[in-house]
Amino acid sequence: MKPRIIKSEERGYANHGWLKSYHTFSFANYYNPDQVNFGALRVFNDDFVAPGMGFGKHPHDNMEIVSIPLEGALEHGDSMGNTTVIRNGEVQIMSAGTGVTHSEKNHSSKEPVKFLQIWVFPDKKGLKPSYGQQLFDISERKNNWQTVVSPKESKDSGVKINQDAWFSLTDLEEGKQLNYEIKKEGNGLWLFVLEGKVSLGEEKLNTRDSMGVWDTKEISIAADQSASLLLIEVPMSFLY
Repeated sequence: MKPRIIKSEERGYANHGWLKSYHTFSFANYYNPDQVNFGALRVFNDDFVAPGMGFGKHPHDNMEIVSIPLEGALEHGDSMGNTTVIRNGEVQIMSAGTGVTHSEKNHSSKEPVKFLQIWVFPDKKGLKPSYGQQLFDISERKNNWQTVVSPKESKDSGVKINQDAWFSLTDLEEGKQLNYEIKKEGNGLWLFVLEGKVSLGEEKLNTRDSMGVWDTKEISIAADQSASLLLIEVPMSFLY
């Protein structure tokens, strides 16, 4: 098992006033040649948007864009005709394919919104754009992996992505241990600690730390204190 760790304070950071964004990988004006991507995982942004503010219409293509609200309500609109609001417990995916424009803004004029914006390279270029959104029962992830994103051809739960990738969430109680087995040979795992403290063998991770591992079939995570975790399984090599 090969580890790659990015501590919370090692992430890129942009403060635009209305938007505060932490970048695990190179994004916009933040560039680190050692932190461009992790296999097919290209962007992992931890965003805070002030009340009443947001991103105006802008284009994307050939990218799978996953949004996971943590607090507040995120309003989405796109050129496919989707207009919706997503909240904590929901997961959204927009497959940009041949090209879409969309906007994202804080639905509230009083409360901030916090969400993760994650980009994954698709398994091929030129796909037809599509949209998916799903509400999950948060109680089902207590000391258990809850799959919230899975491949389109998979029978696993979750919104569907055009890649051999799986996103799983868990709320792990202090003292509990949870294993994860790789679903597809050759894939790697990226773990993000939303809250709490965990151990992977001798490695210790705290809130907002992340760790990537590859060349392994299984990992074991122990909660040193109650923790909320996001685990992303993605191909380490891929072709369009």
